[in-house]
Amino acid sequence: MSVQAQSRPTAHITVDGRQLFELSEAGQFSAENRAADANLILREAVRSSGGVKVEIVETNQLPVILVNNRHLLTVTQQDTFTGRTKQEQAEIWAQRIREAVEQGQEERKLDYFWRAILIVALSVLGAIALHFLLGWVGRYWLRRLVPREANHPETGAQPKGIELFLQLTLVVVRSLLWIGIAIYITDLFPLTREWSRSIANILWMSLTSPVITIGESSYSVINIIIFISLLFGVLAIAGTLTNLLRSRVLRMTNVSRGVQESIAIAIYYSLIFIGTVLLLQIWGLDISSLAIVASVFGVAIGFGLQGVAKELVSGFVITFERAIEIGDFVQIGEFMGTVERLNARSTYLRTLDDIVVIVPNSRFLDTEVVNWNHQTSASRLVLPIRVAYGVSINTIRSALLEVALTNPDILKKPHPTVWFQGYGEDFLNFQLLVWISKPRKQFQIKSDLYFQIDEILRQNNINIPFPQRSLHLRTGSLPLELSPQLENSLSQLSEGLINLLKNQLQKDTANGANNSSAKTQSEKSDSE
Repeated sequence: MSVQAQSRPTAHITVDGRQLFELSEAGQFSAENRAADANLILREAVRSSGGVKVEIVETNQLPVILVNNRHLLTVTQQDTFTGRTKQEQAEIWAQRIREAVEQGQEERKLDYFWRAILIVALSVLGAIALHFLLGWVGRYWLRRLVPREANHPETGAQPKGIELFLQLTLVVVRSLLWIGIAIYITDLFPLTREWSRSIANILWMSLTSPVITIGESSYSVINIIIFISLLFGVLAIAGTLTNLLRSRVLRMTNVSRGVQESIAIAIYYSLIFIGTVLLLQIWGLDISSLAIVASVFGVAIGFGLQGVAKELVSGFVITFERAIEIGDFVQIGEFMGTVERLNARSTYLRTLDDIVVIVPNSRFLDTEVVNWNHQTSASRLVLPIRVAYGVSINTIRSALLEVALTNPDILKKPHPTVWFQGYGEDFLNFQLLVWISKPRKQFQIKSDLYFQIDEILRQNNINIPFPQRSLHLRTGSLPLELSPQLENSLSQLSEGLINLLKNQLQKDTANGANNSSAKTQSEKSDSE
């Protein structure tokens, strides 16, 4: 491009959305006005059914391009490239205009329309096939990048970072596929080509225009998207390296699972911090310029994010204090279960009902927590047992120890023990003490032991007592004293009732006699 064209504003000459060349301003005519007039003439020429006639004439020693005998534009010195004359530039532009107008007229014919429809159908079918192929590759091939050991339940590894990164990558690739197909289809038809290219130019300008300025550097939307993608890549790489370290290196050591998890978490956040700092410096950001942002973020944590900061600090304390580790069977409040994950903000607890409860880390520091696995793998169970009188204590002790020693879930060391608590009102009070290594199964183990205890007690004719009470009643007069008035009243009432009953009985007797005599007379009359 010539030096004049580079220093002056320009405008594009287009035919059906295709840019042919650029015009510069000429005298009192701006580049936009020249391009607008020329584009209007070309739009009318390409929509006409007849052929196009493009010729060059010389006017005032300047070449003029005519289209169908209409003045299109005058080629000036500002329009020419370095090393070309005005006539050569006019011939090049005339050839481009002729080819573009003929192509536009050809694309408006019915034959081209049907060919374009066929191409659209094939393109859509190919895009659908490629869409499903990308999904298959993401599900079966890309998942092989995640090590199998990372999914092992005993390692505690969570390959969520790399899986999320692969899913986002798949979504982006599929989105770009359909955007490309849409642009390609709209570019086939002259009526939609200009609209699609205008929209594409607007989107491209909005994505490439600077929106954020930090220091001396400006960043567009595309730069921000690339930075976020790289940041997700850092998270995925940190998660993958941590999972490999956890499953391939730490698992081979003899340290406990909680220590392994603490080391893995520390390495994971260290890799994220180092990767983010390196990424910011490669991106051209001065770390010292982020001091104000860091201070604002600190104030935000102090006011609006107190709860989140509290949970994060609690998570670090739990991780490095190692009071609670992955695999421990704990009870906090009304929840009892096995610790499955220790995150920065919360802890995943799988209860006995096989339900995952997400507990904030601060609750483990604010309330009492029962940990059956802390610093030891053995937990003691106490089974209270009451036996009826009449059986030897040694027999009962031997039967209970036999049950404890034959159960496979009971540890042999420490040895099971039977304690005689004392004599009750109608029972002998014992306690069976056993040790187990699986506290999550404590309720099942208790149930099995009680089943076995009931069976062996029945075999030895040992009875289980039940509450019994005896009720003794004494006969005699009640020590009650009545006043003379009340006794007279009761006597009169009783006499009145007796007289009433006698009168009623006499009436009933008289009625019965009358009825029987009447019946006898009727029978005699019937017989006569």
